[in-house]
Amino acid sequence: MIFVGIDVAKEKHDCFIMNSDGEALFNTFTISNHKEGFDELYQKIKSCSPDDLSNIKVGLEATGHYSYNILGYLLDKGLTTFVINPLHTNLYRKSLSLRKTKTDKVDARTIAMMLMSDVVLKSYSDILYHNEELKSLTCYRFDKIQERVQLKQSVSRLVNILFPEFEKLVSSLHLSAVYELLLDYSGASYIACASLTKLTNLLKKAL
Repeated sequence: MIFVGIDVAKEKHDCFIMNSDGEALFNTFTISNHKEGFDELYQKIKSCSPDDLSNIKVGLEATGHYSYNILGYLLDKGLTTFVINPLHTNLYRKSLSLRKTKTDKVDARTIAMMLMSDVVLKSYSDILYHNEELKSLTCYRFDKIQERVQLKQSVSRLVNILFPEFEKLVSSLHLSAVYELLLDYSGASYIACASLTKLTNLLKKAL
């Protein structure tokens, strides 16, 4: 088996690759957190087992959105990947310290050793990844809806202050035609001075 540990950070990831005998195939190296860096890692992984990627295990800590891109990349390549709870990696690090193994932090090598120790871990799947993606998109959509509600409230408040009679003339303030009209004519006096032709063309364009 080939074991790959990845220590995820914001702009870069430290990686370590070893075999079942504990021999380092690639000592700790650093890749950038973008596709070129991921390709570099993949080529090194593939060079360790060019004909069979099924005997490769890749592990990384659950670090939120910093690990999102590389996780998706590894899954797309068909690599068996484990997203490990930081609590578990810290406990494993402490167990190494008790055995007088020199390690002062959870790093790429520690994660690779954790994979090799055959602790009970469940590999990540495309389904889990896409569920997380959907969850993230849903939260993003909810935030944008809340922002839109707040913006609409601000528009209504400003119109009521600056142009109070306007709301009685339209079915809703929050129509594209109304927004276009207010963008070009921000008050009653501006609309009163505008030609009927200009107003008609503006509204037709917005509809």
